[in-house]
Amino acid sequence: MMTGYNRTQRDYPLSFKLAVVGQVEKGEMPYKQAQQRYGIQGRSTVLVWLCKYGRLDWSPALPDLVKRKRPVAQTAVPPTPEQRIRELEEQLKLANQKAEFFESVINVLKNDCGVSVVKKRPGKSSRKVRPSK
Repeated sequence: MMTGYNRTQRDYPLSFKLAVVGQVEKGEMPYKQAQQRYGIQGRSTVLVWLCKYGRLDWSPALPDLVKRKRPVAQTAVPPTPEQRIRELEEQLKLANQKAEFFESVINVLKNDCGVSVVKKRPGKSSRKVRPSK
């Protein structure tokens, strides 16, 4: 990338934006340094890119003027299959932990307290139905 060169508003390709966002989010440089290094004229341009293309939440750092210009409902970028798999694996891990916890509670109730906990079949009520007279 060329340095010391002021760009016009329209010549930022998506690959350039993603590269700048990647460098800032990796911690290679702060967004203001990236702005100076690559000759980005707008004061909040890099912040807007971070909000739009980045993986972190940068909205608290945005100036109020930029926040007002942003659309109310932004369309979320759908997660990649790898991200979705990771998310589902975390949910499964949490569900397994909950199941183990509830099993251990049932075991404690049965062994220490002598309480019998029976799982009811679906459709069966715990109340006895009285025959009508």
